[in-house]
Amino acid sequence: MSYLVEDDPARRRFEILVDDALAGFTAYRPRGADVLVFTHTEVDPAFRGAGVGEALIRGTLDEVRRRGARVVPRCPFMAAFVDRHPGYADLVTSTDEP
Repeated sequence: MSYLVEDDPARRRFEILVDDALAGFTAYRPRGADVLVFTHTEVDPAFRGAGVGEALIRGTLDEVRRRGARVVPRCPFMAAFVDRHPGYADLVTSTDEP
């Protein structure tokens, strides 16, 4: 399986493609120029249990880091991932003003 994680800013979500098929997404709300508040992650049932969700979050966080941005993980799945992978903790901020 080949994974591709890419941002779809028009839909305000990062998507993961598995062998060119949309397998899941993680939705966000932008806060200023450099903070993304992640609210929900969803993986198509056909791809669950194959590590697609973790690949999606890892790819998303890697891209956020590359941009020099930060995240507010309101999504429980993303928050749990960051808890299990402390190497991403530096990306987390509590800035969540409306």
